[in-house]
Amino acid sequence: MAIDILNAKKVFKEYVKNYNPEDEKVKIKIAHIERVTQIAKKLAQDLKLSQEDIELAELIGLLHDIGRFEQIRKYHTFIDKDSINHGEYGVKILFEEGLIRKFLEDNQYDEIIKLAILNHNKADIEENLNEKQKLHAKIIRDADKTDIFYILTVDDKKAIWESSDLSNDEISDEIYREFIEDKVINYKERKTSADILVSHFAYVYDFNFKETKQIILKNNYLDLLYKRFKFNNKETEERYNKIFQIAKKYLEEKG
Repeated sequence: MAIDILNAKKVFKEYVKNYNPEDEKVKIKIAHIERVTQIAKKLAQDLKLSQEDIELAELIGLLHDIGRFEQIRKYHTFIDKDSINHGEYGVKILFEEGLIRKFLEDNQYDEIIKLAILNHNKADIEENLNEKQKLHAKIIRDADKTDIFYILTVDDKKAIWESSDLSNDEISDEIYREFIEDKVINYKERKTSADILVSHFAYVYDFNFKETKQIILKNNYLDLLYKRFKFNNKETEERYNKIFQIAKKYLEEKG
């Protein structure tokens, strides 16, 4: 059975009516999901995938953050370590509570969708996925991070980093080391809002497609994000400058 993406979008709009439309976090998340849906579709088209895979990528984009709304309602934060793993919670809502059947009558895509959502916010894609499962996990990870960069450059600081002023924050030693040496951030190690900011710059290490990197470079997202912050602590300011330079150079070389 074909995917009815128009119906899926109608179902999504009905679902989010259950949440406060005046809540800045809810607004941010709805807009984010709508953009990620389009980015995922475009990536799938650019990769010259079948119409089935294009529609599947679009649907996964629509569903990838479905767990965020209950996270906001219950905890009023986007920080998973302080609340719930929003990817796992989205899978629970969709597949344990049965919401997926409102989006899709057929279950043939359930496993691909489930694995893509579970893996979209992990440090790495889990092993033992087949090629199609891995492909869609990569598409949603790239689409999600691409739009997060957009959000980081324009949206309310407090809604994103839990603070409107990061100037007195510090980048912790372990997070700085992980960025420089490991090229991946252990989210459980993040202690400050500045650490969260560093983890966003580390997204450059995790893009899967050249098309994604070109979007980031074309829109100047790294520079725009970098210019939003200054730090009073001299060491943190030096670390922040170095992180930006490394991230920019890495993206330009890989792009």
